Amino acid sequence: MAGRVALVTGAGNGIGRAAALHLAGMGATIGVNDLKPEFVDRVVAEIEAAGGRAIGVTQNISTRDGMRAAVLGLAGQAGRLDILVNNAAWVRYQAVPDIAPETMDRMLDVGFKAVIWGIQAAADAMGEQGGSIVNIASTAAVQGLQNGLVYCGIKAGVTGITRAAAAELGPRGIRVNAIAPSAIPTEGTQRNRNAERDARRVARTPLGRLGAVEDIARAIGFLASGQAGFVTGQVLVVDGGITSTSLNAG
Repeated sequence: MAGRVALVTGAGNGIGRAAALHLAGMGATIGVNDLKPEFVDRVVAEIEAAGGRAIGVTQNISTRDGMRAAVLGLAGQAGRLDILVNNAAWVRYQAVPDIAPETMDRMLDVGFKAVIWGIQAAADAMGEQGGSIVNIASTAAVQGLQNGLVYCGIKAGVTGITRAAAAELGPRGIRVNAIAPSAIPTEGTQRNRNAERDARRVARTPLGRLGAVEDIARAIGFLASGQAGFVTGQVLVVDGGITSTSLNAG
């Protein structure tokens, strides 16, 4: 990926940070986006300490203007944009009677609308040179979760956005794919995790462990790279087999 420029949204921690570090290790220049400047500075420093190149992009990407400022600002500073990883999310789980308008609106702004605004801005920045967009969906797109009505709907929507964008942007050489991770331990998911729940997930997973952020980062690296040059409109499930198999045939 030498000479390539990638923007990773929500790169301050979790999957976004792992993706930024991995893509930098593959040779790309990374636009590190987060809302918190201290998170941006930390990840930029990590990349540079490892010999990579990074540009801080402290921006609220939950609005169209904010996303365009992040994408087009990076493209202007770095001279191009080749890769966009739409990773940013803000998640709260609420039972149906408790769903609050302000909570749903924020989840939609960050997890759904920002994906569309990112694709729109990236398509402008990439022009006719082509590029790769990787959206972060979830296995919640294909599995119902208690207290997850809004989250499941958003992630299912991301898979639809991915396929529609792939169909429209393919003739311009822009590939659009998605990753659907299972529950991945991160700083952001700690509030919804406990040892008992993790043990149940491990017991249901054929590979016998929870996924790690590095597992998702490597999948992002594949889809963003030329190795996936004939792959578009796909949702790559990275879940250790939990959604597609059963451990009990009886």
